[in-house]
Formats: sequence, structure tokens, C-alpha cells
Amino acid sequence: MSNSNQTLRISGLVQTELELTAQQLATDVDTRFQIADIADLLPKRAGAAIQLQGLLELCKPASAATHIGLHGSLDDFHASIPLAAVCDRGLIVHHLEGAILSVDQGGPFRFFIPDHAACQMDEIDECANVKFLDHIEFTAGKGHDNRPQDEQQHTALHAEQDKTVGTTPEA
Repeated sequence: MSNSNQTLRISGLVQTELELTAQQLATDVDTRFQIADIADLLPKRAGAAIQLQGLLELCKPASAATHIGLHGSLDDFHASIPLAAVCDRGLIVHHLEGAILSVDQGGPFRFFIPDHAACQMDEIDECANVKFLDHIEFTAGKGHDNRPQDEQQHTALHAEQDKTVGTTPEA
């Protein structure tokens, strides 16, 4: 399945709502926020990414925006996490080895939080690293979040993802 026409929709409490392609993330976000390969930050991971801070400069969230909603429509997965905790560490991966992320790679986009445990918040766990990302929403207060609440739900979620999309069980 090709993701060449996929966009990342940015909505909610922002000055400018956006729909960005992977190429636009690679070219429209200031070079200060571009990462050629996340492997230096996330061992066992790879890909070109932007820092969330670069996206924030483009869409300009309102001061009332306290949470960022990360939505993946392919697997109907949603995480809503405190914006302040991730604004300086969140990454959006858009390319791998020069190509747009495929579904098998978790595309069209992936959201990662390097060292998510360092955030020291229960709301930010490994499932705040979102595959199949296609929509980011800024909200006042916690938005839609269907992350697993216990280990059994977490295991079931990844088993279902493996079965339906052929991905590895990594979050």
C-alpha cells in the first residue's frame, strides 16, 4: 500500500490548521528542527524526522492548548498526552532511507518520544509512541484516548496490530 498521497492533518486549538505531506515536513519545517536520522536518539530506530517544536512553529497552538492528540485512523488508535511534557522531545518520522514510510513501517507517519520514561508522567508511556499517525489535534484538556489501561489490553492491542497489518510488536 502506497502512502504517497497521505497527509498529516493538524487541527484543533491552533492558529493555522494544516495538511502536510511527508515531503512538506521535510522541506517546510525549519532546518533547526530537522533530524536526518533518529538512530542517534532512539537506538534500533531509523528515519528522517522533525522535532515537534518545528511543527508547533508552523501551526502555532493557542495558549489554551494543553494536550496533543495523536490519531492513527488505520488502527483506530488515539493517544492524548500533555503538550508541555513532549513539546521539546516529540519526533514525527516522515521518511526512511529517502522513501515515505509504508504501512509496514508504521506510516504514513510515526510519533516517537525518546526516553518517554524521563517525562515522569503516567500519561506518557510507550503507547504514546504512535504508528500510522495521520492526525494531530491540539485540545484544552485531555482528548480522545483509547490506549490500553493494563498489560493484558496492551498485549491484545499489539497482537491485533500484528495480525491485521503485519507489523512488529514494538510500540
